[in-house]
Amino acid sequence: MVRVDHVLSSWKGIRADTIAAVEEFPAGEFNFRPIAELAAFGEIAYHILMAGHGLTGLLLAGETDLTGPEFRERMKPHLCDVRQDAGAAELAAALGASIEQRTGELAAQPAEFWDQIVRRMDGQELTRLEMVQSIKEHELTHRQQLFTYLRLKGIVPATTRRRLARQAAK
Repeated sequence: MVRVDHVLSSWKGIRADTIAAVEEFPAGEFNFRPIAELAAFGEIAYHILMAGHGLTGLLLAGETDLTGPEFRERMKPHLCDVRQDAGAAELAAALGASIEQRTGELAAQPAEFWDQIVRRMDGQELTRLEMVQSIKEHELTHRQQLFTYLRLKGIVPATTRRRLARQAAK
């Protein structure tokens, strides 16, 4: 059985590493993209913020069907008030505030909230808890993109630094 508190705690840890990536990337290079077809570092970080905040906002508002062409319009009232061209400090602060706000709101939900079925954007039916897990996995995917961009700039991501420190301490 997957517990709500574990999913939310795990997501907070993932977000902390996302924030570290944003803070450590060269501030003047948020428009960096390895090739023209890929999103820029800043665009990916902004997407992580908006997707996580918006999707959880929809869940908290009682939405059960995230399909259809009007999905993005329904999500707009649940997005953060942050400019798309926000700098590192503003984006990192918004990422931190968002995860604290949303995990707090989600943790306060009653047990029956989590068992309700929602239809994800691709039509798959999930419980609300499974949907939050899916949102967390979405962030992990994009966090890895941020880590790849860090590596291309010669910066070692926080997760690797922690692993190396543990190995060195043995």
